[in-house]
Parts: sequence; structure tokens; C-alpha cells
Amino acid sequence: MSAPDRPAVSHRPPSDVSAWVGLAGLAGLFAWFLICRHWPEVAASFGVPGPRLRMDGPYAALAAMVWSVLPMIVATLVIDKAHRRASTGIDWSRKKLLRETWPVSAVKLLALWATWLVIAGVYCLARWYWAEPYLFAMGVLKAAAIPLFVLAVPYVAWLDRYMVNPRDHAWHFGAMLLGQPFDAAEVKRHWRAWIIKGFFGAFMISILPAGWQAAVNADYAAMLGNPAALGMALITLLFLIDVQIGAVGYLVTFRPLDAHIRSGNPLLAGWVAALICYPPFVYGFLGNGILGYEFGTPGRGDANWTVWLAAHPGLMWLWAGLLVTLTAIYAWATFAFGLRFSNLTYRGVLTNGPYRFTRHPAYLSKNAFWWASTLPFLVTNGSLTDTIRNTVCLAAVNAIYFWRARTEEEHLWAEDPKYRAYHTWMSEHGLITAPLVRLKCLLRPRGGALPLPAE
Repeated sequence: MSAPDRPAVSHRPPSDVSAWVGLAGLAGLFAWFLICRHWPEVAASFGVPGPRLRMDGPYAALAAMVWSVLPMIVATLVIDKAHRRASTGIDWSRKKLLRETWPVSAVKLLALWATWLVIAGVYCLARWYWAEPYLFAMGVLKAAAIPLFVLAVPYVAWLDRYMVNPRDHAWHFGAMLLGQPFDAAEVKRHWRAWIIKGFFGAFMISILPAGWQAAVNADYAAMLGNPAALGMALITLLFLIDVQIGAVGYLVTFRPLDAHIRSGNPLLAGWVAALICYPPFVYGFLGNGILGYEFGTPGRGDANWTVWLAAHPGLMWLWAGLLVTLTAIYAWATFAFGLRFSNLTYRGVLTNGPYRFTRHPAYLSKNAFWWASTLPFLVTNGSLTDTIRNTVCLAAVNAIYFWRARTEEEHLWAEDPKYRAYHTWMSEHGLITAPLVRLKCLLRPRGGALPLPAE
């Protein structure tokens, strides 16, 4: 189907996640953040024994996820009433007898336990998981292993009594292990989902402590006269929101909350485009890698702008405001998902928040941030080669994110008619997307068709 053949969409489709879910998680996160930051005063007021220090350690960062997730669960159940949706695959009015569903549940438990053992084996074999910053994540997952194995039994047994079709992708993998008839496509769906959870879950947990410690200990009052310091501190705080809510999304994938992974991206291109943006694969591309874009710059990463603009206080404040705004959009694009944020997955369709302006607010804001913060075309060594190279390499990084966006669209386009309606509506009405689509139509060859993601 080409652009002129698209059916008209008169209104933006409703979002599968209301704004209240993300805001509830944000409120819980900041409540815990303020408690940890002001713990000396809190402890003194209530006579709590122990050291009167700010709670800036890794376990305080881990506890922040609990403070985020509980309000989001309440909002999901009370406001969104997501547990009643048909997309959960659950019918709460049809409670089956345990003896009827237990044979299916037993097969699924075998599949889950085998899956977790394989993932644990990969963690053991892959050397990068036993070096910083992954050591904390490995410790957390090791401590959680036995409780997960045990609690999976009552959870699966309870849930299968209400599921419309309990023989899901986990069951098919269990059937394969037992030599029973199974659907290979369902087994692939099972493993795509768990590879995503295993890879990104460990990564998200590993980066929690550093950001938490920096944000809790930042002296924001002392930075009020310093745009560079205040800007970077606020950026760190906003990235903390992204990481905390994002980590929740990978770990809380429960079907009764309609937050389960309905499908992982089946496109190889989607996996390649996503994974090269994360450790350990990213190290060969960015930094000193083949797409490094800071050669000959002051070498301070995202703080390069503070070097070049230091002599212009007014411009420093404007630039700091720009970078904080871009980071805020990036964080908003994450917590707007509520419980459902994760890469490479389809977990419903989000059409509100920043997604009412563009289909990819996180990618747009992130890539604009890199240009504005690193200023890769400004070099200290006077080398025109480095200027051109840095500019081309960052443009290549932008192209990777465009590639990611296209593969994500193709995945969602194939999965959900609501996404197809949203895609069409955004192309016609999106504040940022619609002008870009019109520009693309003007630039394409006469008579050419604008391809849709599925083409």
C-alpha cells in the first residue's frame, strides 16, 4: 500500500497506557529520592538509629524501583483497568479447576526453569557480566534466582486457571523439551522475549547505582549560578528517571497487568540495529570505535559544550536549558510507557504523551542531544579531517537510530491495526511527523510511492 492509498484516520487512536500510570511511577520515584536525599534529617526527626547519611548506595537505587512500580501497578489496575482487557488473554469469570490446568502449568514451569538456566549459563560464560558495571546486576539476579524458581509455581498455577489459552509460547517450548508436538513459531516467540529480558534486564540493573549516587548527592543549590554544573546535574537526574522506569519495564512483564511481551521483534535487522547501541557491542562503534565522533574535541563527552561556550554566560544558560529540555523529552518518552517500556517488543500501542507529536520522541531527542552536547564539528587540533570525520560519524549514528525506528515500525505495523491507524494519523496530523512526511513527499520522484513500514 502506498501513501495515497492509506485509509483516512479522523482521530488519534486511544493509548493502551494512560498518562496517570507513568506519572504515578514518577511520583513514587521522587518520593523515595527525597527520602534518601534527606535521610539524615528524616532519621533525626523520627529517632531512627544508624548512620545519619544520605542513602546513595546500590540497594537504595534498587529500592527505588519498588517505589516506582507499586504506584504504577495501582494506576494500571484502578485507572486503566488493564487487567480486564481481552489483550491480557485472561477471562476472570471462568475459573478452571487446578486439576484441569495443572498438566499444562507443569509443562510451562519446566520451560521457564529451563529458560532461566540457559540465561544463567550465558551470564556465566560471557566475561563482560563479571566485570563492572555488571557485578551488581549479577549479584541481584543471583539473590533473586531461588525465590523466582519457587514463586513461579503458584503464579503459573494460579494464572493458568483463568487464561483463555494457557498453552502459550512457554508451553510450546516445554512441549518441545518433552518431545511432544509443538509449534516452532511459538518457541521462537518465547525465546525472543526472554533474550530481550535477559540482555536488557541485566544491563538496566547494572547502570542503576552510578546514576542514583550522583543524583542523590548533587548539591543543586550550590550550582544555581553555574549553568554548566546545574545543567549536567539536571541531565543526570533526568537520565535517572529514564533508567529507573526503564528497568521496571523489563522486569515487570506480568500478564494480569497487560504488561506482558506480546511479541519480540522477529526482524534480524531490528536486533542488529538495537544491539549495536548497547554494551558490549557498542564499544566497537562509539568512543574510540569506528563511529567515534569526538576525535580532536576537548574529550569531555557530553560536556564538550561547556568548554566551547564557557566565555559566553548567556549562551551557556540557553544551551543548558536546551540540553535539559531534550533530556526531559527523552525521559518523558520512557515513563510515558509506564510498566511497558522495553526495546524490541510489542506490548501495546502508545499514542499519548510525547508520542502525540512524533512516533519516535526518544530517538529524536537523544540524537539532537548528542549534536548539541558534543559539538563534534568543533575540534581543538585544527584538523579539518577530524571535523569532517566526526560530523560524518555522528550522522552515521543518527542513521542507525533511523534504521532502528524503521524496524520497530515494521514490527508494530504487522502486529496491531491500532498501530497502523496511529501511524497514518501521525503522518497526517503529528506536529513533528506530519511536516517531515510532507517534506519527504515533495522530495520524492514524481509518481513515486511513499512506502509503509510493512513494504
